[in-house]
Amino acid sequence: MREIVFDTETTGLNPEEGDKLVEIGMVELMDLVPTGKTFHTYINPLRDMPMEAFRVHGLSADFLADFPTFGDPRVADAMLDFIGDSQLVAHNAEFDRGFINYELKQLGLPEITKERCIDTVLIARKQFPGAPANLDALCRRFNIDLKDRTLHGALLDARLLAAVYLELKGGRERSFGFLNNNSGRNGRGGLIKEFEKRGIRPKPLPSLITPDEAKAHQEFIAKLGEDSYWAKLNAE
Repeated sequence: MREIVFDTETTGLNPEEGDKLVEIGMVELMDLVPTGKTFHTYINPLRDMPMEAFRVHGLSADFLADFPTFGDPRVADAMLDFIGDSQLVAHNAEFDRGFINYELKQLGLPEITKERCIDTVLIARKQFPGAPANLDALCRRFNIDLKDRTLHGALLDARLLAAVYLELKGGRERSFGFLNNNSGRNGRGGLIKEFEKRGIRPKPLPSLITPDEAKAHQEFIAKLGEDSYWAKLNAE
């Protein structure tokens, strides 16, 4: 099953009041295993950047001025091509879905349905009632490294959320994370061993039991009767 974990950064909280998307980050999962495929873009909002939003993500209007707008095919079309018809996963999904849908609606494109989105906030609150459900708190709960997160960033947060989501689904060992090389590592940093398929041993190993033990075993089997499993096995 293919899933896309995503996050957005914006100029504010409400697209209906003129706030805009400024960054989208997406991470592909296949059967709960990160594939390494991502989608990431900055977006020119064609407006100023409120200081409150700048303090969160550090993206200024000057920095964003050289990037395409959402309606540019490098943003809208590329994003839609990347997600395809896959399930979408986000933290507080209605916020991110609302911003993306507002932009899609302006372009006359189909919106993302609520049923298509999985909200990790709701999962976390159900699993840990009364505990903080923000991304930082969940990363700390699952010992996910936050050292690179000095500011919010859509792709970084999507990667962190992917790790949190896998833990919420039962732990990263759920899908084993097997790799195709001998030096791979699993989701928790442990070495993964490749096992070779071996043929039949050319020379049988010597028996590890004594003749007396073998005799006692045969006498025990005889007492079980002709219909016993051991008797039929010996007959074969």
